[in-house]
Amino acid sequence: MAKFCYVSPHLQIQHLSQHHHQQQHRTNHLLLQQHKFPTSQNLIFPTQYNHCRLFAFPIRRPNFTLNALHSDPPNPEEVGTNEAYQQWDSLTSKFSGAANLPFLLLQMPQILLNAKNLIAGNNIALFAIPWLGMLTSLLGNLSLLSYFAKKREKEAMVVQTLGVISTYVVIVQLALAESMPLPYFLATSVVVVSGLFLNFMNYFGLLNAGIWRFWEDFITIGGLSVLPQIMWSTFIPYLPNSILPGAISFVIAVLAVTMARTGKLSEKGVKFVGGISGWTATLLFMWMPVSQMWTNFLNPENMKGLSAFSMLLAMLGNGLMLPRALFIRDFMWFTGSTWATIFYGYGNLACLFLLNIISKEFFLAATVGLVSWIGTAFWRDSVVRGYSSPLASLRDLVFGS
Repeated sequence: MAKFCYVSPHLQIQHLSQHHHQQQHRTNHLLLQQHKFPTSQNLIFPTQYNHCRLFAFPIRRPNFTLNALHSDPPNPEEVGTNEAYQQWDSLTSKFSGAANLPFLLLQMPQILLNAKNLIAGNNIALFAIPWLGMLTSLLGNLSLLSYFAKKREKEAMVVQTLGVISTYVVIVQLALAESMPLPYFLATSVVVVSGLFLNFMNYFGLLNAGIWRFWEDFITIGGLSVLPQIMWSTFIPYLPNSILPGAISFVIAVLAVTMARTGKLSEKGVKFVGGISGWTATLLFMWMPVSQMWTNFLNPENMKGLSAFSMLLAMLGNGLMLPRALFIRDFMWFTGSTWATIFYGYGNLACLFLLNIISKEFFLAATVGLVSWIGTAFWRDSVVRGYSSPLASLRDLVFGS
């Protein structure tokens, strides 16, 4: 938080005469006794450092105004607001960290079931899990881990690290069942170990900048290549089975990264390429509910195999990260979390309700809880920032403050 130092506009000027100096000193002494508390005569200057920077002003300066300092210094209510801001900052971080629990519970049943089938020698059961989909999820987690490591969001890093590890455990199980080809598994293992190592080395400031740029280029090219291919594959057999979307995207990604690194793009272009990896990872996760909804539309009977508890956990996990994304004004993070909360978690619960698979009471409780949570996040954010309406927080998020 900013430090504050009180600066009297009646500070002595060193070039005054000795007599004037003594008289000014007595005047300052009286003024300090008068102004025990901050007033409009006792200006407050926020600084980013731990020491105060003092500036000597003449007693009168006509037409001299500073908008940020125009009103009287903070009263106890405003100080309380600052404390509320800090408390909400801390609380949103804890919410983000708490998302680990529902995400862990979401993955554990699948891991335990796979282990049970492997022990029983029922390897065929694991062939029902598409290893390509797990690989895509893994790439998304690694990309977002790099994004949050760069932003120093520790709690979000832990969530993505847990996602990488839990997804990799499933991939190991698929490899043991020979569902996933061994060469792909070995390559995936190298990427996972390298990704975790590089991200945490970078977080603690122990990584060479050139190596980190290479890793960023790698996940940018990988994410941009995989996303169009996954989107295309969702609508097979209505679209022909082809690797053309992924191949074209790969060429475009390599070209864009090469041009950015060789200085052939403008500053805005370089910034755009630098943000691709985060957005492609977000879009990969955003596409998951679209794929699930499409499957529900084509095969409504398959909805009976969808766990309402799993969808509730997905809604809770993503929903817990919404306040933090809103608080730090991260539009990409907020977009991805909101999309997954509403369309993946809540959307599938709505499908289960429409097909009479879950009760009306369960669905209404989920609806009220979700609306209340999102509304509270916006309301509290507007309060700690001193806004008159939660819409101001939404405006800041989308258009910037």
